[in-house]
Amino acid sequence: MNTLTLADKRPARSPSKVWRILGLWTLGIGVVLAAAVAWFLTIARSALPQVDGTVPAPGLSAPVSVTRDSHGVPMIEAANLDDLFFAQGYVTAQDRLFQMDLMRRAAAGELSEVVGDVALEHDRQQRILGIRAAAEINLAQLAPEDRQQFEAYAKGVNAYIGSRREKLPIEFRLLHYSPRPWELKDSMMIAYQMVQTLSTSPRAALVREQILAKLGPELTADLYVNTSLRDHPPGGEQTLKQSSSVSTPRVVSAAETKVSIDANEQLLQTWLEPFFHEKIFPLGSNNWVVSGAHTTSGKPLLSNDMHLGHQMPNLWYEAHLRCASFDVAGVSLPGYPYVIVGHNQRVAWGFTNIGPAVEDAYIEKFNDAGQYLTPQGWKQPEVRRELIHVKGKADVSLNVETTRHGPIVTELRPGETRKIALRWTLYDGIRSPFFRIDSAQNWEQFRRAFSEFDAPGQNVVYADVDGNIGYQATGRIPIRALGDGSLPADGSDSSHEWTGFIPFDKLPSVFNPPSGIIGTANGRITPDGYPYSVSVEWEAPWRTDRIYRVLQSDKKLAAADMLSLENDTYSELDRFIADKIVNAIDHVKNPSPQARKAATSLRNWDGRMSADSAAPTIASRTRDELKRLLLEPKLGPAPEGATAEDNAAQLSWRSYEWMQETTWLENVLTTQPARWLPQNFSSYDELVAGATEQALKGAPKDLELWHWGAENSLAIQNPILGKVPILRRWSGTGTTPQSGSVYTVKAVGRAHGPSERYTADLSNWDASTLNTVTGQSGNFLSPHYLDQWQAWYRGYTFLLPYSKTAVVNAAAHRLILEPK
Repeated sequence: MNTLTLADKRPARSPSKVWRILGLWTLGIGVVLAAAVAWFLTIARSALPQVDGTVPAPGLSAPVSVTRDSHGVPMIEAANLDDLFFAQGYVTAQDRLFQMDLMRRAAAGELSEVVGDVALEHDRQQRILGIRAAAEINLAQLAPEDRQQFEAYAKGVNAYIGSRREKLPIEFRLLHYSPRPWELKDSMMIAYQMVQTLSTSPRAALVREQILAKLGPELTADLYVNTSLRDHPPGGEQTLKQSSSVSTPRVVSAAETKVSIDANEQLLQTWLEPFFHEKIFPLGSNNWVVSGAHTTSGKPLLSNDMHLGHQMPNLWYEAHLRCASFDVAGVSLPGYPYVIVGHNQRVAWGFTNIGPAVEDAYIEKFNDAGQYLTPQGWKQPEVRRELIHVKGKADVSLNVETTRHGPIVTELRPGETRKIALRWTLYDGIRSPFFRIDSAQNWEQFRRAFSEFDAPGQNVVYADVDGNIGYQATGRIPIRALGDGSLPADGSDSSHEWTGFIPFDKLPSVFNPPSGIIGTANGRITPDGYPYSVSVEWEAPWRTDRIYRVLQSDKKLAAADMLSLENDTYSELDRFIADKIVNAIDHVKNPSPQARKAATSLRNWDGRMSADSAAPTIASRTRDELKRLLLEPKLGPAPEGATAEDNAAQLSWRSYEWMQETTWLENVLTTQPARWLPQNFSSYDELVAGATEQALKGAPKDLELWHWGAENSLAIQNPILGKVPILRRWSGTGTTPQSGSVYTVKAVGRAHGPSERYTADLSNWDASTLNTVTGQSGNFLSPHYLDQWQAWYRGYTFLLPYSKTAVVNAAAHRLILEPK
């Protein structure tokens, strides 16, 4: 019998019904997405602070007024100091709570707990360095007055946290955690993190040891040059007579170049920079002060722009603190009380980093029993046990051995097998003199306050309303029995121990120099014949030299001239390289047509690192190739696609990273010693021409399209919100081309630049100016999240109201914090 199997037939849906179903699905998804976006925006908006009216603040003894201007800068006025610092903690937390929490976690090595194992290497580093442990020990050294003010600040932060448990910044919701209460040690850790950021690790000493072993003393001495004819130690009256453009600085607008860059990875590099690897961005700052003899007002002008790694929100928080006669305005460090740079009623000041030699690497000898050798015999190291919590994974534990010199940090140096102990002045503790600094009324009080400033060592410029100007070097800088810290030392004997510290009254200091000009930009500050070693690695003198050349002009200066100098993009280094390229191309046989075009472009170049110009790119790329061609025959090639870890583990031409490496290059190209000329070149002209040809291999056919802005672009992004694709457009600056370079007064790069621009006008405090990079707020929905960005990027600034009348006239919001 035949069996017939019938298929199950279903009636086909009509096209119109399919479209209706799809429409309903689309509508449903849209509704869900809209609801999710609405929820997200509601949560984010709920975290915006109250800036008008009255709010209860448990812990205050009397009402405190908070008057904000149109950029959200608060003027906090209190009846007593405890309430003032309580309110500073409260108000800073209103705008920057998540950043404060991230900063204390970054310092302590606790980021992995909230962001996962992407931060594990960083956390291991911080635990090995012992930043949290050192900060906890340092609490015992706080003076009673300082402790009371730190406690008041912490109470203010906690009062805000307690009042906003359901309205915390959105980042806490996204990462599924809440901030723990603020403690004194958290403020101390943030200070320690700043010291760490501004310190030069012993990496240079370890690399120098390798290079010395390979090249011998003569070539090594060439490479590790630490002085220049362009140096300007403060108070020196010399004026260099080298040929150079001293054209008036001008602000150069950026070209609208489109560049692709992963800004969030860039920011993570800024946060999680390895201690023993080469710096991802160079650290540098500018400050200067001119007496009334050089100004239109007859009173001093003082300027400061501190260059640091970018972050979102920007590092500094502007604040004005007033309590009776205590009245100070400027920038503060979120999580830390006081004003760090600014002015009070009589005195203004600004910082640049000295980069003193305050860290030494000691090679310890261990035996099979785990003991290390000392002059008194074998000793057992102390062991500090650390436990790192990692989000979504098992905890990670590590034991940190500590000798008489400090923790064993071998793990932080890839490829190193010896037991390296780190001796660091940070481990001796740091005092907190900022209340005395903020209160100083004259030069004597100012210097007395800074005599307690242990770290990071800073160049401080000074001006007062009486017309005085000054300079003071600060910091606890060790005196060594032997050596200067430029090479690792044998830890088993006492020949390289620290025997004391440079006395404060012996540190470089200048008051009212005859020239009426003082400026620093991280270069050499010690005059010839100075009896102590302060730093073995000064910054190259290009910025310092440019600052002096401009300020030494006969022009009477105003605040606008100070801002123009802060935005100056002229590079004497790259103009020098350009001249060498032009001369070489003119003299070698058969240069390529592209090389001739490059020479033509450079021949008429004004030396400005303009975003829309090709000349800076040609000069910079050729300079990089010159470094490679000179060093590769001596130190060996770098592995293809080498990472920072590879460069640290294996000696190559890339291993040489030195703040004065451009001084070495200038010396070589000027004196042309035979010992440095590579064997495959018969002359230095051939070398420079060859480097130019190599550099041009990466250029477009139309050389004028090789814009510097594409090479020197910048993108600043929120480290958490930037991970959410739909938010990236609103949570960061976008990618923008920049004029300027590492070696211009406007010192900028892909991940660093001026963290603020400040000018104090001693003839009228209300004419002083200040701007930061992005804005006061960390909430991306705040009008003050990015309202300073265009000023920073395009080179203009804002007035900093100070007098009571100016504060009232500038007021946009007024909040009263009431005791409860």
